[in-house]
Amino acid sequence: MKRRRFLSHTLALSATGVALSSGLVSPSLVFAAEEPATNPFAAKTLDEVLKMINAVDAKPSTDVQIKAPEIAENGAVVPLTVSSSMEGVTGISIVVANNPTPLAATFTLPEGTKAEVSTRIKMAKTSEVMALVQTKEGLFSAKQEIKVTIGGCGG
Repeated sequence: MKRRRFLSHTLALSATGVALSSGLVSPSLVFAAEEPATNPFAAKTLDEVLKMINAVDAKPSTDVQIKAPEIAENGAVVPLTVSSSMEGVTGISIVVANNPTPLAATFTLPEGTKAEVSTRIKMAKTSEVMALVQTKEGLFSAKQEIKVTIGGCGG
């Protein structure tokens, strides 16, 4: 039985090789076309992230709170809590302006869930942290600067 499998695989590979070398099949037809970057976690600048998550026009709100230390001893583990007193919150995102990859976290909240998330983020250096809260009425934001004494993103 192994001999039959070996022969069938060899024949299939040979046929593929002939098709590629003769130009019947070109790599551009075989491989999927590259799509433009749509993953906000891959964005390298704050502006790119805000465009990708449609947060360029986020409105500042006192109903969005960030609880974090003013000075983080170690940027590798910065505790952070984002909460909101708004009704109908469906998502919370955390963006760190001076990080190599600014989008630190995104949380999707089911209907009826308390609008509060706690996490630990990495910060490369002192930076403004932005919390974005998504509701049916739009996106709302709050900002807080956190000073980092030891870098956490390879620094």
